Amino acid sequence: MNATLRTRVGALELPNPVVTAAGCAGAGRELAQFFDIASLGAVTTKSVMLEPHAGRPAPRMAETPSGMLSTTGMQGPGLEVLLQRDLPWLRSRGGRAIVSVAGAGVGEFGELARRLSEAEGVSAVEVNLSCPDPESSSGRTFADDPDRAEQVVGTVRSQARSELPVLAKLAGDVPDVVELAGACVDAGADGLSMINTLRGMAVDTRTLRPAVAGGLGGLSGPAVRPIAVGCVYRVHEALPEVPIIGMGGVRTGEDVLEFMAAGASAAAVGTANFSDPSAGARVLREFTEAMEDRGFTRAADLVGAAHRTGPRG
Repeated sequence: MNATLRTRVGALELPNPVVTAAGCAGAGRELAQFFDIASLGAVTTKSVMLEPHAGRPAPRMAETPSGMLSTTGMQGPGLEVLLQRDLPWLRSRGGRAIVSVAGAGVGEFGELARRLSEAEGVSAVEVNLSCPDPESSSGRTFADDPDRAEQVVGTVRSQARSELPVLAKLAGDVPDVVELAGACVDAGADGLSMINTLRGMAVDTRTLRPAVAGGLGGLSGPAVRPIAVGCVYRVHEALPEVPIIGMGGVRTGEDVLEFMAAGASAAAVGTANFSDPSAGARVLREFTEAMEDRGFTRAADLVGAAHRTGPRG
């Protein structure tokens, strides 16, 4: 059986539904020594800000049961390095770039969108709504307030060229993920990426101090997958026409199949890249086999399958 792996996330057409998650593969250069980076549906870059950022002090990562806590603080060399070095390199390798953007305020998000609209090799812009909102005095992020999220996404959409897809990346630990999704779509998001890491904490029992700088970190890995799949299922049920890239603990082809059945059109490999830098290629092979084993000849036919069969019992 020759499976057709092509899938669409709105106007973004991908050769297959396996992409990388932001922050877990740089711009693809680190993984390219292990497999052909162009074989993936797309590479989602680490979230980029306008200016270089040193990020948080160490320790930035801590292992947890079935997951990882991280708190990098948006470390990165800034937009110019992405435009001058990373995107040209990825384009030379035949890769497709979804550029994740992080702003210190609404205006910075808009400027990032404008600059990226002028650049070559940008397939889509992903709006990281888990950035701290500078107008909040309690450490809230843009994702915590649907109105603020809508303002950010609307600004990005207004500054990006009309044919450039804009994806809103949603947090899962919010009061109502469906409300947040609806606000982003109303603001002009062409699709959704979900979910981002969940806020959590670990304490080093030897020192009795937080395991990562700042105390709280973002929890990723297999531990969050049931929450992520549930969020995708709920949002697809409420907004069935809105394309979704599902993410959260993807480490096998079966996990991609699960996210797509819940309603995603693609799925991102994130934390698994740290322990297995060839995970993307392996997951794609496993997904193809799993799809064919179930008699599917087109990946697109899997999208929302769990809604068509309904819950058990």
